[in-house]
Amino acid sequence: MLRAAAAAGAVVASLLVVPLNAVAATDQLVVDLGTSTGAVHGGAAGSLYGVYGEGLPSRNLLEGMNLQTVSTKAQDGPQHPGADALEMVTPFADTGGKDVYIYMTDIYRGFPYEWPGSNGAERLADYKAKITKQVQQVLTTGDYQDHIVFVPFNEPEGNMFGTGSWSYDNVSWRTDPAAFFAAWKDVYLLIKGLAPDARIAGPNTSALYDQIQGFLAYAKANNVVPDVMTWHELSSPSSVRTNVAKYRGWEKAVGIGPLPINVNEYGYNYHLSVPGQVIQWVSAIEDSKIDADLAYWNIDGNLNDSAVEANRANGQWWLFNAYGQMTGNTVKVTAPHPNVQYTLQGVASLDTARRQSRILLGGQSGSADVVVDNVSASVFGGTVHATVQEIPWTGQVGDSAQPLRLQDTELPVSSGRVTIPLTGLNAMSAYQVILSPGGNGTKPAAPSVSWRQSYEAEAAGYTGGGYSKNGPEGSPSNVAKFATSGGYDVGGLRTGSDGVLSFSVTVPTTGTYDLSVFANSYNLYGLVQSQGPTNVFLRVDGASPQELRLPLGYKWVVWGHTDTQVQLTAGTHTLTLAAQDATLGSTKGDAIIDKIDLALHDAAVSAPAIYEAEYATLTAGAHPVYTVANASGAGVTELARDETATFWIHSPTDGPATISTDHFGGGKARLGLNGESVARPLVGGTTAGTNSMTVFLSAGINKVTLRGTTGNLRLDRLRVTPAAGALATTVYQAEDGTLGGAAKATTDFTFAAGGRSVTAVGDGAANSLKVNVTAAKAGRYALTIRYSNGEQAPATHYNPDPVARHADLSVNGATTQRVLFPTTFHFNAFKDLTVPVTLKQGSNTLTFTADELPDFDGTTYNAFQQRSAFAPVFDQFAVTPLTTL
Repeated sequence: MLRAAAAAGAVVASLLVVPLNAVAATDQLVVDLGTSTGAVHGGAAGSLYGVYGEGLPSRNLLEGMNLQTVSTKAQDGPQHPGADALEMVTPFADTGGKDVYIYMTDIYRGFPYEWPGSNGAERLADYKAKITKQVQQVLTTGDYQDHIVFVPFNEPEGNMFGTGSWSYDNVSWRTDPAAFFAAWKDVYLLIKGLAPDARIAGPNTSALYDQIQGFLAYAKANNVVPDVMTWHELSSPSSVRTNVAKYRGWEKAVGIGPLPINVNEYGYNYHLSVPGQVIQWVSAIEDSKIDADLAYWNIDGNLNDSAVEANRANGQWWLFNAYGQMTGNTVKVTAPHPNVQYTLQGVASLDTARRQSRILLGGQSGSADVVVDNVSASVFGGTVHATVQEIPWTGQVGDSAQPLRLQDTELPVSSGRVTIPLTGLNAMSAYQVILSPGGNGTKPAAPSVSWRQSYEAEAAGYTGGGYSKNGPEGSPSNVAKFATSGGYDVGGLRTGSDGVLSFSVTVPTTGTYDLSVFANSYNLYGLVQSQGPTNVFLRVDGASPQELRLPLGYKWVVWGHTDTQVQLTAGTHTLTLAAQDATLGSTKGDAIIDKIDLALHDAAVSAPAIYEAEYATLTAGAHPVYTVANASGAGVTELARDETATFWIHSPTDGPATISTDHFGGGKARLGLNGESVARPLVGGTTAGTNSMTVFLSAGINKVTLRGTTGNLRLDRLRVTPAAGALATTVYQAEDGTLGGAAKATTDFTFAAGGRSVTAVGDGAANSLKVNVTAAKAGRYALTIRYSNGEQAPATHYNPDPVARHADLSVNGATTQRVLFPTTFHFNAFKDLTVPVTLKQGSNTLTFTADELPDFDGTTYNAFQQRSAFAPVFDQFAVTPLTTL
């Protein structure tokens, strides 16, 4: 299926990179705040097959990404595991999602679709029966059916109405459209006859072919015009603006519309996960005021390489989080090379009510100026407060912290213009600039990052055998391949190798340094399958050995990162990654290395993470105030009763953290965490102060909401600090539980804690695991489950098809809740997933069972191993109060 330190107003990103597109002269991205281009649409935040089901990805990731549209398979379709329309619509709609586009053709296996029949008429008859069933299923979903849009055909020109062996009559409709047009009319009338208010989208071609104008004319003449026009854009962002304009011209010529548009597949492997690439698509899509869905080239349920595991986010997710917080109207942006991909592009908004402008840009290495014109004195005054953040690339399966704060400063407005020089740009990163009124005595926040460098593996030394320099990888001329820092990577660290990869690094001061190794092992490759994560050995100047386990991925060149710390003195050192270590052992597996990132772990990094209230997601009525002296950042947000400010908080691990709420009094508010009301004293008061509380944060993204209760609280910011050990945690080993039926303890998975774990839970409720846990007090607890899941269904084409296993969890015999566990890419690769549970004081019994989920009818089952009957492999369970009890 085509499926940094700041100086003199400049931002220094301080990255050593091989630029994708460096420029000699300083380019200018010009933002005209005086020219509105319409209300912020947000339509680029869409996904094809990106939502697997409840909890995968988490509701936090769905809402925080501001996901607008999802295209997905028909309920019970055999194309891929998960992503069944009527299973994912609930979490999607409940978190603010707009429309679910059902690929009705995905009720068939294969691509081209394997619809049965000896001729076109028989095949169409079979398909119409399946369409009838799909519509009838949707009609049972109550209000959720209002979110459904039916897509009767997918890429019909090369598929059902193409020239292949599975086609209607071996004639492409682009050559002779008669059969397709007649089928479109039949199916359109069938759906509308069953559900008169149904919305239908099409023709859903793989490109905007000129023949679509004839389709529009036929549809108008026969009163079967689609409710939404859909096609795919898999070339480049530059085609989006051009093709939307072309299509609008056809509408006028035919005399229909304007119809809503959903480009329901966009982007290639080279683009996805890379903020500096995706912002170029976002810019074009937002300019065109259409909806669009990221293409599905890899695994489903990860928001098209935006989500990591169930609740973690990579850089691409943070880009969409920033995009989703744009409010008001978009404004005119003139790029230095307008509508040219792989150059600096951007999108900008102005919200006059919030007195705030947001600018997202990226796609270029080197330097550039952001020039903002028509900065209104009535909105901003004579000085603007400018915050500049970087959203780095962290790989497809690499977790990312919140955007880096590069600069927070105040700049004068001169003749209605503000210029923000940016240097050290990385073409793989996106950047956000937020402008607010300044000059009111507020306190700019310090940068959240200081010294950092990247070192490419292909530039490192190598001794020993087995070396390979791989590439070029993805590039503008080969977008089907994956993006790679510097374009190349290095292989050689594998089973039986004596290879040593040596990086020469020079650091400015003595201290602790955070080290990230960007690497990949293909989970189904022979040498990798034997153990799972590939282990290699790190040394500093030949000493201080560490064993590192490198990330697995669903294909080669799918990047994640393994993080550790090293102690370095000021000066030059050699960091080595080796396949053998005299003290620690030998590598098992096979890995490729892209680069290493090194960053000084100084006060900027160890300081509490700051989330400014004036930049939070606000409900109507809540509003920033910029006249409070000594406020952090640009100002504060004022919350009246029932008004809310929502913050998307990153946590590197599952565990306790201290949230400190700084405020200037005037009222009170209640804090909510991940949908839970935290039963602590209210935040705020009559005078300025700070309220602190210890809470359990899930690894990845946490939703923190302050809701006004009394008065008008002037909320300044949140500060978040890890607080390991601040909440009592008790760990229980799975093998110490009570095993029922076929469930058994095993030593097969060596990376489990203590080398033992529990497998074969499921395939019926009798095959169970029961774990007794003790709670000091009754209340809400975080249950952190360490598990592995390497199940993968047989695939029919290029999409790997990992299966999300599940467990049905019952606490003290109460009603079960189904928990989805995303792939870990191997049964010997263990990850953590946290689930909130209610425990009574004293002893509690957690019961885990599993069985295969039937189809929508409750009686039939998937025939292609796409719904597992088993729970994951269980390693251990940690129980922690959600807050101080």
